[in-house]
Amino acid sequence: MAEQVKGPKSYFPSIEAKYGRSIDEWLAELRPLAGQKHMDQVAFLKERGMGHGHANALVHVFRAEHDGA
Repeated sequence: MAEQVKGPKSYFPSIEAKYGRSIDEWLAELRPLAGQKHMDQVAFLKERGMGHGHANALVHVFRAEHDGA
């Protein structure tokens, strides 16, 4: 039995369904912004139509896995 995903990654299926793009595509969009402030990265995603909660969750995971922040 698969373990239930918790934390920010639990939003990933909803993000993919709502915005029609894979998480990998969104993470690729964030790569040029590595090293920028969290809220600047969130604002970047919001400018592309993503809601605040989804953007915050995606940035949290991105920073944990790519920024070292």
